[in-house]
Amino acid sequence: MKYICFGYLDLQAWEKKSPSEQNAMIDQCFAYDEVLKKNGHWAGGEGLQGATTLSYQNGKVSVSDGPYAETKELLGGLLMLEATDLNHAIQLISKHPGIKMGRWEIRPAQDLKPMIEESEKRRAAK
Repeated sequence: MKYICFGYLDLQAWEKKSPSEQNAMIDQCFAYDEVLKKNGHWAGGEGLQGATTLSYQNGKVSVSDGPYAETKELLGGLLMLEATDLNHAIQLISKHPGIKMGRWEIRPAQDLKPMIEESEKRRAAK
């Protein structure tokens, strides 16, 4: 089963680290990512840059830079895992060095294929 894992960076703790400490942590993260790939648990991942937020209000789309809330953490990236179940995904992320940099959120991916197929049928019938 596929799990989407969001890694948050504790900005205050990160900024207190020296550049060599930051680089060492980054290197540890990428080394563990290689282990996940080697063992068939890596399904993808990306680092994230600044955000643009879209919302729908009063019949219009509103665009703004970044999230609305001030936060002490930053959504730094996402990782997609192949794991047998949630407990397995938790075990894999618990070993990721990035856990020392901030919290992680794990969500099971939802297979949208049945919903897409039903939508296609409805749209084709119109």
